[in-house]
Amino acid sequence: MTGFIGAGKVGTSLGKYFALNGLSVSGYFSRSSDSAKAAADFTESRCFENTQQLVKESDTIFITVPDSEISAVYRQICEYDINGKTICHCSGSLSAAEIFSDINERGAFGCSVHPLFPVSDRFGTYKELGKAFFCIEGDETPVRLWHDILRNIGNEVKIISGKCKKEYHAACAVMSNLVCALAAQSTELMAKCGFSENEALSALKPLAMSNLEHILSSGACNALTSPVERNDVSTVKKHIDCFDNEIDRNMYISASCKLVGLAEKRHPERDNSEMKELLKSNK
Repeated sequence: MTGFIGAGKVGTSLGKYFALNGLSVSGYFSRSSDSAKAAADFTESRCFENTQQLVKESDTIFITVPDSEISAVYRQICEYDINGKTICHCSGSLSAAEIFSDINERGAFGCSVHPLFPVSDRFGTYKELGKAFFCIEGDETPVRLWHDILRNIGNEVKIISGKCKKEYHAACAVMSNLVCALAAQSTELMAKCGFSENEALSALKPLAMSNLEHILSSGACNALTSPVERNDVSTVKKHIDCFDNEIDRNMYISASCKLVGLAEKRHPERDNSEMKELLKSNK
């Protein structure tokens, strides 16, 4: 039986996904009784009045609260008998060892189960979790168990080391959140050409989608097409001159410096010294 402490988007979505795929969900506890009841009704499970009862009636406890609150919740449930139980969190940035440092001394097991997926809708995202890639780390017994459970459901799963969680989470942020910054920069430039935001997004969509598909199928280096890749110094200089604030200019230059490295891998025979000097002198 799997119980959830925290009835927000992640806890509710995972609980529904697990229940629909044959896992037994005991229920929910939340500081908001309304949230716990809504999640319990949605997953056809129980709304617990306290964490002690949830822990007693669950073999696995998922702590699905904000990252800053996970440790405090864990400390609270350590006041109860957790011997033989598995405690999981879903943070992408925190390792199991950081939160559950003394869990083995209590006869229990700890792991983190992180879906690489934007959980944006409390009552809708569960429909898409079949496409999610999960990364798991922590104690070997629950890690292997959840690896097999998720694989049997149909998800792709990777067991990683807790020591690399900061790099792992940074990678996720770059591929998702930081892309939003580049998109904002692009639409702002299009606005200077007379495009509304909706018009800019519509115009850029084929370009962005095609590029992303090439990146995901062939890798960033093979997908690269740009003035940097062509070593077109004069065009890159024009681009730099477009930016009237330091943040946008530095973002373009920093990203372009990374692209120079990719271009050198594709064209090791090419001399990129002029491009490098241009980017360096405009930092």
